[in-house]
Amino acid sequence: MTESQAASVKRSEDWAPPQGALGRLTAAAVARAAALSSSARALEHAAAAREPAPSFASALQRADVAVIAELKRRSPSRGVINDALNVEERAREYTVAGASALSVLTESTHFGGSLEDLHAASEATGLPLLRKDFIVDRLQLLEARAAGASAVLLIARALSAARFSELGAQALDLGLDVLLEVRNERELERALGVKSGVIGINNRNLETLVVDDAVSAFLLPLVPADRAAVYESGIRDRADVARAAEQGADAVLVGSSLSSAANARGAVESLTGVPRRIRGA
Repeated sequence: MTESQAASVKRSEDWAPPQGALGRLTAAAVARAAALSSSARALEHAAAAREPAPSFASALQRADVAVIAELKRRSPSRGVINDALNVEERAREYTVAGASALSVLTESTHFGGSLEDLHAASEATGLPLLRKDFIVDRLQLLEARAAGASAVLLIARALSAARFSELGAQALDLGLDVLLEVRNERELERALGVKSGVIGINNRNLETLVVDDAVSAFLLPLVPADRAAVYESGIRDRADVARAAEQGADAVLVGSSLSSAANARGAVESLTGVPRRIRGA
């Protein structure tokens, strides 16, 4: 074994299962995925029968900072955000307002979402849809594909290096883009090993739920210019989008502030049109 190979193995072995909120959410996702085994054949057929979805990665390639508008009823950090959220209506409002893509929470226990929400959003808009959940198994990728998703979220901290890479490759094979969520240099290195994946920098530590925008300030400049990079957590207004742009973000994913907004269209419009800065230029 060469020195570089040994170093790679050591990095992979450094991973340990997540703790805190992310640990609980991931464990619950493992249980849900195991329950899908009896439906594997039906999911394969449903995913294969689904028409190709619009490209999530391509939708982020704009002159201005792309806005990924999220549909979310609750969260562990905020509690109830908008329990009355109507997915079809809000998806249409986000679309008219100029969102580049939508993020749909499908975790039910802590976020109040469902696969039915993903189905509903796919009927309401032609924009690319990100299935935002705690993905730990290929069967969940099939669920996403069958429900109309263009992309899925893979969280580096929630998965071993080998599993993270495996699920990334499987998603791409199924015609799904991947948003690869990272919070440190080691996780970024793993994400860059997944061919053509979009890099997501999450300022929120999902184990403690604390937000620190220094995470994106440090990591965004390290993302190669040929990879789309998304700033996640902490966007409330246009000034925040401008700050993300200055750090080198190609897109922002905006959840709670949009999902809770009484005027969804106006809230999205206020975030769009911020010029993008090319990293490394």
